[in-house]
Amino acid sequence: MSSPASSPASSPVASPARPGVLAALPAGTAATVRVPATSANLGPGFDAFGLALDLCDEVRAEVVAGAGLRVGVQGQGAGAVPTDERHLVVRVLREELAAAGFTAPGLDVLCRNAIPHGRGLGSSASAIVAGLAAARALLRAAGVVAEDEAQVRDRVLLEASRREGHPDNAAPAVHGGFTIAWTRGEDPTHPDAVRCVRLAVHPDVRAVVCVPAEELATSRARALLPATVPHGDAALTAGRAGLLVHALTADPSLLLDATEERLHQAQRAPAMPGSARLLGALRAEGLAAVVSGAGPSVLVLTDEPGVERVRALAAPGTWDVHARPVQDAGVQTVPGR
Repeated sequence: MSSPASSPASSPVASPARPGVLAALPAGTAATVRVPATSANLGPGFDAFGLALDLCDEVRAEVVAGAGLRVGVQGQGAGAVPTDERHLVVRVLREELAAAGFTAPGLDVLCRNAIPHGRGLGSSASAIVAGLAAARALLRAAGVVAEDEAQVRDRVLLEASRREGHPDNAAPAVHGGFTIAWTRGEDPTHPDAVRCVRLAVHPDVRAVVCVPAEELATSRARALLPATVPHGDAALTAGRAGLLVHALTADPSLLLDATEERLHQAQRAPAMPGSARLLGALRAEGLAAVVSGAGPSVLVLTDEPGVERVRALAAPGTWDVHARPVQDAGVQTVPGR
């Protein structure tokens, strides 16, 4: 299914009385959105391929009377992330409301988080997508914008990719499934600046995520990448990326070869030696293991019997192993919540 981010953002049905003045959304306006975890790169698909996983964060936002902000965080990140205007979901939500000409002077936000932070599972992209989607849902609930689902997803993908700097996590967070995303042109705000296609994953494929206790900042992982790569390494990786599309969608027996790459995993190994060791052990046993995103989590694409083989190789106490289905749905508005 092709999901190009090409529809223009809808115009408000009602707008502020004066240019530059934000209109307040009515108290009682509320919306809940759910966003999946994502794994980017998948080995050779650097900055382009992504997979949505059945591990979801849920955000509820409500406009309340008066002024002020209340942020609650449950699950992952509780006690660690800011609970004021610095909270990423809140920042993005307010920016998106303001871009449409509206504000929420009084705002309650509750985040129920299941996605581990700083582990290469797209937690920042999911937070950005949640903030954008919650803002669009509030605008629709208040009756001040009229837009269909395709327009919402196009808008959220465009803005999330602009904030992230690349669309590999944003695309599966928005559309679900296995996505291939790319950018076009020089203007990141152009409606056609980000495009993606969503492909159905073969029903035999199981995703297993091995999550370590330690975190790794994406900025640190990116700093280890060389400015240039040998032509042969680029050629091999490009070929494997093409093969991976076929393996994931039609022939999972090819996944081990298809997940080989030479652009980023070995280069980042010094920042995550435990992940590099597990990656090597899994691949030596014929399991299609890759670093999830920038790491340090390790993703294994396997079949049902392979799930227990992964558990046997990932030492308990060192790795938290999650066997998760591919999440077919991307960001969703949860009715009645």
